[in-house]
Amino acid sequence: MKTQKWILPIVLVSIIVFFIISIYLIDSVNKTVNSIIQPVVQANSSISTQISEILHPTPTIRPDPVTIIHAVQPLARLETIQYSVEKVITGETGQGIFEPFIGDKLLFIAHGTVIAGVDLSKLTLDHIEERNGAIELTLPPPEIFIASLNNEQSYIFDRQTGFFSKGNPQLETDVRRAAEKEIEQAAIKDGILELAKQNAISYLSNFLRELGYDHVVISQE
Repeated sequence: MKTQKWILPIVLVSIIVFFIISIYLIDSVNKTVNSIIQPVVQANSSISTQISEILHPTPTIRPDPVTIIHAVQPLARLETIQYSVEKVITGETGQGIFEPFIGDKLLFIAHGTVIAGVDLSKLTLDHIEERNGAIELTLPPPEIFIASLNNEQSYIFDRQTGFFSKGNPQLETDVRRAAEKEIEQAAIKDGILELAKQNAISYLSNFLRELGYDHVVISQE
């Protein structure tokens, strides 16, 4: 009977020791496997990075150290309004019955800026009349100073080429030029020049009153 009483504790201790040894062995095996696999994973990652750099190389930009300044021109522009415009432009070549073979079509999302105002360098003494604390000023017509694309925000949304076409490299250039003109025309149609005139009159009227003129009259040519 005494022998039977000792059997159960011995069995339990043996089981516990077995589990402890098993856990230790499993952990040791995992560490060994990881130590073997990790270099392989790192090597594969390095190879993948190198292959990616070969297939998709980062462009190297080397500006020429020589800069040529052709002209320097003083400006006296009063910018009074700015438009941010988005325009969708479609460009295509090789359309018609041969489109599936030589066609090239792209959809361009253009984002641009249009700035308008008044060129104060065009003012002369004939445009200004002053008497008894009053001043009359005739402004030159408002102008578009800048109409340009934002290259960071503009992009080709879609491009479809025919089976034998590699894409016309000039097409995107032509579309970008057209986009600048369309952005300018869209701002003009929306009344940017009229708003530029009103803002110029408002700004200069307040400015001249601050200078001490009691009566200010501003008109446009």
